[in-house]
Amino acid sequence: MSLAHLAALLADPTRAAFCTALLDGRAWTAGELARHAGVAPSTASEHLSRLIAGGLLAEDRQGRHRYVRLAGPQAATLIEDLASFPLPAGPGERPSSPVPGSLREATRTSAEARARTCYDHLAGRLGVAVRDAALARGLVADEDGPTLTDRGRSWLADLGVELPPRAGRSGGRPVVRTCLDWTERRSHLGGAFGAVLCRTALDRAWVERIGSGRALRVTPDGDRALRDLLGVTL
Repeated sequence: MSLAHLAALLADPTRAAFCTALLDGRAWTAGELARHAGVAPSTASEHLSRLIAGGLLAEDRQGRHRYVRLAGPQAATLIEDLASFPLPAGPGERPSSPVPGSLREATRTSAEARARTCYDHLAGRLGVAVRDAALARGLVADEDGPTLTDRGRSWLADLGVELPPRAGRSGGRPVVRTCLDWTERRSHLGGAFGAVLCRTALDRAWVERIGSGRALRVTPDGDRALRDLLGVTL
Protein backbone atom coordinates (compact mmCIF):
# COMPACT_ATOMS: atom_id res chain seq x y z
CA MET A 1 0.00 0.00 0.00
CA SER A 2 1.34 3.45 -0.93
CA LEU A 3 1.73 6.15 1.69
CA ALA A 4 -0.83 8.29 -0.13
CA HIS A 5 -3.37 5.45 -0.09
CA LEU A 6 -2.81 4.85 3.59
CA ALA A 7 -3.15 8.55 4.38
CA ALA A 8 -6.40 8.68 2.41
CA LEU A 9 -7.80 5.76 4.40
CA LEU A 10 -7.19 7.52 7.70
CA ALA A 11 -8.07 11.04 6.53
CA ASP A 12 -11.79 10.49 7.10
CA PRO A 13 -12.92 11.24 10.71
CA THR A 14 -15.29 8.25 10.79
CA ARG A 15 -12.63 5.77 9.69
CA ALA A 16 -10.16 7.31 12.13
CA ALA A 17 -12.72 6.95 14.93
CA PHE A 18 -13.20 3.28 14.06
CA CYS A 19 -9.46 2.59 14.15
CA THR A 20 -8.86 4.34 17.46
CA ALA A 21 -11.82 2.53 19.05
CA LEU A 22 -10.36 -0.80 17.95
CA LEU A 23 -7.12 -0.02 19.79
CA ASP A 24 -8.73 -1.71 22.79
CA GLY A 25 -7.66 -4.98 21.15
CA ARG A 26 -11.15 -6.42 20.87
CA ALA A 27 -13.42 -7.18 17.92
CA TRP A 28 -16.41 -4.87 17.48
CA THR A 29 -19.55 -5.34 15.42
CA ALA A 30 -20.31 -2.89 12.65
CA GLY A 31 -23.33 -1.69 14.63
CA GLU A 32 -21.23 -0.97 17.71
CA LEU A 33 -18.76 1.05 15.68
CA ALA A 34 -21.58 2.91 13.93
CA ARG A 35 -23.03 3.96 17.29
CA HIS A 36 -19.58 4.88 18.58
CA ALA A 37 -18.91 7.18 15.63
CA GLY A 38 -22.49 8.47 15.42
CA VAL A 39 -23.08 7.36 11.82
CA ALA A 40 -25.72 5.25 10.08
CA PRO A 41 -25.07 1.48 9.77
CA SER A 42 -24.92 1.76 5.98
CA THR A 43 -22.28 4.49 6.26
CA ALA A 44 -20.29 2.41 8.74
CA SER A 45 -20.41 -0.62 6.45
CA GLU A 46 -19.01 1.39 3.54
CA HIS A 47 -16.14 2.77 5.62
CA LEU A 48 -15.35 -0.64 7.13
CA SER A 49 -15.16 -2.23 3.69
CA ARG A 50 -12.55 0.34 2.67
CA LEU A 51 -10.48 -0.24 5.81
CA ILE A 52 -10.62 -4.01 5.35
CA ALA A 53 -9.68 -3.76 1.67
CA GLY A 54 -6.80 -1.48 2.65
CA GLY A 55 -5.44 -4.04 5.11
CA LEU A 56 -5.84 -2.01 8.29
CA LEU A 57 -8.78 -4.06 9.59
CA ALA A 58 -9.64 -7.75 9.46
CA GLU A 59 -13.11 -9.25 9.42
CA ASP A 60 -14.51 -12.26 11.25
CA ARG A 61 -18.02 -13.62 10.69
CA GLN A 62 -19.97 -15.71 13.18
CA GLY A 63 -23.37 -16.60 11.83
CA ARG A 64 -25.09 -13.37 10.79
CA HIS A 65 -22.78 -11.26 12.92
CA ARG A 66 -19.86 -9.38 11.39
CA TYR A 67 -16.95 -8.52 13.65
CA VAL A 68 -14.01 -6.33 12.74
CA ARG A 69 -10.69 -5.83 14.49
CA LEU A 70 -7.32 -4.28 13.76
CA ALA A 71 -5.40 -6.44 11.31
CA GLY A 72 -2.57 -7.02 13.76
CA PRO A 73 0.11 -5.45 15.96
CA GLN A 74 1.62 -3.49 13.06
CA ALA A 75 -1.70 -1.82 12.31
CA ALA A 76 -2.20 -1.07 16.01
CA THR A 77 1.27 0.46 16.32
CA LEU A 78 0.66 2.62 13.28
CA ILE A 79 -2.64 3.95 14.63
CA GLU A 80 -1.25 4.58 18.12
CA ASP A 81 1.84 6.36 16.75
CA LEU A 82 -0.23 8.57 14.46
CA ALA A 83 -2.63 9.38 17.29
CA SER A 84 0.27 10.50 19.50
CA PHE A 85 2.00 12.59 16.81
CA PRO A 86 1.96 16.27 17.91
CA LEU A 87 0.63 18.49 15.15
CA PRO A 88 1.35 22.25 15.26
CA ALA A 89 -1.52 24.67 14.85
CA GLY A 90 -1.98 26.11 11.39
CA PRO A 91 -2.20 29.82 10.57
CA GLY A 92 -4.97 31.38 12.60
CA GLU A 93 -5.65 28.14 14.51
CA ARG A 94 -5.35 27.60 18.22
CA PRO A 95 -3.44 24.53 19.42
CA SER A 96 -5.76 21.73 20.37
CA SER A 97 -6.50 21.82 24.08
CA PRO A 98 -5.57 18.79 26.18
CA VAL A 99 -8.50 19.62 28.48
CA PRO A 100 -11.55 17.47 27.65
CA GLY A 101 -14.83 19.23 26.97
CA SER A 102 -17.02 17.42 29.49
CA LEU A 103 -16.86 15.76 32.88
CA ARG A 104 -17.45 12.36 31.29
CA GLU A 105 -14.64 12.91 28.81
CA ALA A 106 -12.35 14.18 31.57
CA THR A 107 -13.06 11.08 33.67
CA ARG A 108 -12.39 8.74 30.74
CA THR A 109 -9.18 10.52 29.77
CA SER A 110 -7.93 10.52 33.36
CA ALA A 111 -8.61 6.80 33.73
CA GLU A 112 -6.86 6.03 30.43
CA ALA A 113 -3.87 8.12 31.47
CA ARG A 114 -3.52 6.02 34.63
CA ALA A 115 -3.77 2.61 32.97
CA ARG A 116 -5.14 1.35 29.67
CA THR A 117 -4.53 -1.12 26.90
CA CYS A 118 -2.67 -0.10 23.77
CA TYR A 119 -4.01 -2.83 21.48
CA ASP A 120 -2.74 -5.85 23.46
CA HIS A 121 -0.19 -4.36 25.87
CA LEU A 122 -0.22 -2.09 28.91
CA ALA A 123 -0.04 1.67 28.51
CA GLY A 124 -0.49 4.85 30.50
CA ARG A 125 1.35 5.45 33.76
CA LEU A 126 1.05 1.74 34.52
CA GLY A 127 2.69 0.72 31.24
CA VAL A 128 5.52 3.21 31.63
CA ALA A 129 6.11 2.09 35.23
CA VAL A 130 6.29 -1.56 34.12
CA ARG A 131 8.84 -0.64 31.43
CA ASP A 132 10.97 1.28 33.92
CA ALA A 133 10.87 -1.64 36.34
CA ALA A 134 11.75 -4.18 33.63
CA LEU A 135 14.79 -2.10 32.67
CA ALA A 136 15.85 -1.53 36.28
CA ARG A 137 15.64 -5.25 37.08
CA GLY A 138 17.50 -6.31 33.96
CA LEU A 139 14.55 -8.10 32.39
CA VAL A 140 14.87 -5.91 29.31
CA ALA A 141 18.02 -4.26 27.95
CA ASP A 142 17.96 -1.19 25.73
CA GLU A 143 21.51 -0.56 24.52
CA ASP A 144 20.99 -1.15 20.78
CA GLY A 145 17.23 -1.39 20.75
CA PRO A 146 15.03 -3.20 23.29
CA THR A 147 15.81 -6.88 23.87
CA LEU A 148 14.56 -9.46 26.35
CA THR A 149 17.46 -10.67 28.47
CA ASP A 150 18.12 -14.17 29.78
CA ARG A 151 17.01 -12.87 33.17
CA GLY A 152 13.79 -11.70 31.58
CA ARG A 153 13.14 -15.10 30.03
CA SER A 154 13.78 -16.79 33.38
CA TRP A 155 11.41 -14.31 35.02
CA LEU A 156 8.70 -15.23 32.54
CA ALA A 157 9.30 -18.94 33.18
CA ASP A 158 8.98 -18.38 36.93
CA LEU A 159 5.75 -16.55 36.23
CA GLY A 160 4.51 -19.61 34.34
CA VAL A 161 3.94 -17.94 30.97
CA GLU A 162 5.56 -18.40 27.57
CA LEU A 163 6.19 -16.25 24.54
CA PRO A 164 4.50 -17.25 21.26
CA PRO A 165 6.64 -19.79 19.35
CA ARG A 166 7.26 -17.48 16.39
CA ALA A 167 8.16 -14.40 18.45
CA GLY A 168 11.44 -12.92 17.25
CA ARG A 169 11.66 -15.17 14.19
CA SER A 170 11.54 -14.06 10.58
CA GLY A 171 8.00 -13.00 9.79
CA GLY A 172 7.02 -13.20 13.44
CA ARG A 173 6.34 -10.49 15.97
CA PRO A 174 9.29 -8.78 17.70
CA VAL A 175 9.94 -10.19 21.14
CA VAL A 176 9.95 -6.72 22.65
CA ARG A 177 9.62 -3.23 21.25
CA THR A 178 9.00 0.19 22.70
CA CYS A 179 5.87 2.14 21.93
CA LEU A 180 5.55 5.89 22.56
CA ASP A 181 2.81 6.50 25.09
CA TRP A 182 0.54 9.31 23.93
CA THR A 183 -0.38 10.47 27.45
CA GLU A 184 2.99 10.03 29.18
CA ARG A 185 5.18 10.98 26.20
CA ARG A 186 7.51 8.18 27.25
CA SER A 187 7.79 4.60 26.09
CA HIS A 188 5.94 1.54 27.30
CA LEU A 189 6.61 -2.06 26.26
CA GLY A 190 5.00 -3.67 23.24
CA GLY A 191 5.87 -6.72 21.20
CA ALA A 192 5.26 -10.29 22.28
CA PHE A 193 6.67 -9.62 25.77
CA GLY A 194 4.35 -6.67 26.34
CA ALA A 195 1.37 -8.67 25.07
CA VAL A 196 2.15 -11.59 27.39
CA LEU A 197 2.37 -9.26 30.39
CA CYS A 198 -0.95 -7.65 29.54
CA ARG A 199 -2.73 -10.96 28.96
CA THR A 200 -1.34 -12.36 32.21
CA ALA A 201 -2.48 -9.26 34.12
CA LEU A 202 -6.00 -9.59 32.71
CA ASP A 203 -6.23 -13.38 33.11
CA ARG A 204 -5.05 -13.24 36.73
CA ALA A 205 -7.29 -10.26 37.51
CA TRP A 206 -4.37 -7.98 38.35
CA VAL A 207 -6.15 -5.41 36.22
CA GLU A 208 -9.76 -5.17 35.07
CA ARG A 209 -11.43 -3.17 32.35
CA ILE A 210 -13.44 -0.09 33.22
CA GLY A 211 -16.62 -0.17 31.17
CA SER A 212 -16.31 -0.90 27.47
CA GLY A 213 -13.30 1.29 26.68
CA ARG A 214 -9.54 0.89 26.95
CA ALA A 215 -9.14 2.10 30.53
CA LEU A 216 -7.98 -0.38 33.18
CA ARG A 217 -8.15 -0.47 36.95
CA VAL A 218 -5.44 -2.13 39.03
CA THR A 219 -7.05 -4.50 41.54
CA PRO A 220 -5.80 -5.11 45.10
CA ASP A 221 -4.33 -8.44 43.91
CA GLY A 222 -2.67 -6.61 41.05
CA ASP A 223 -1.27 -4.00 43.37
CA ARG A 224 0.41 -6.74 45.43
CA ALA A 225 1.61 -8.66 42.36
CA LEU A 226 3.13 -5.59 40.72
CA ARG A 227 4.88 -4.64 43.92
CA ASP A 228 6.19 -8.17 44.62
CA LEU A 229 7.19 -9.06 41.03
CA LEU A 230 8.46 -5.73 39.72
CA GLY A 231 8.65 -3.33 42.64
CA VAL A 232 5.99 -1.17 40.98
CA THR A 233 3.89 0.96 43.32
CA LEU A 234 1.16 3.09 41.82
